Amino acid sequence: MRHDFTKRKRVILSALIVLVVADLALAAYSLQLSSAPQGPQFPALERQLKLLQAEIAREQKIKDEMPDTQRDCEEFEGSLLSTSNGYSSVSAELGGIAKKSGIQAPDLSFKPTAIPERSLTEVAVDASIQGDYKSVVLFLNGLQRSANNYEVESLTLGSDKQIQGPANMIRVALHLKTFFRTGA
Repeated sequence: MRHDFTKRKRVILSALIVLVVADLALAAYSLQLSSAPQGPQFPALERQLKLLQAEIAREQKIKDEMPDTQRDCEEFEGSLLSTSNGYSSVSAELGGIAKKSGIQAPDLSFKPTAIPERSLTEVAVDASIQGDYKSVVLFLNGLQRSANNYEVESLTLGSDKQIQGPANMIRVALHLKTFFRTGA
């Protein structure tokens, strides 16, 4: 029995030594993991976090620039012609551009649409011009360089068989848009 007890004692002691060695090995491994630089454990979440942070920074930039944008909009609206003299100014200006371009005075028609919340009137202008190609291009260039704001929405090009004169005459139908101030 004594022999049995010694054997049992040795088995328990051996198992205890194995457990202590395993515990020391796990402690060393844990220490190594804690001192190693940590990489992202969830790359998809890290990427999403960076995208959200970039979006927040972009939105903050927009918020910071909002007073400048508002001031620019008010300055633009202040530069628009008034409805009281806008129609005659546009007619005179387009006639002057046509004269400088060497084309006949345009036939104009106006269609106003009120924008009361902004104290503006959107004016659709239909103009019909005719001349040679170079003159039409000069007219469009004059519109672009105008102090007033014109948006060319469409142009329809076609030759007119009924035009008396040189064979290279073309007719262009323009659909423009401009804005007038309705308030004081």
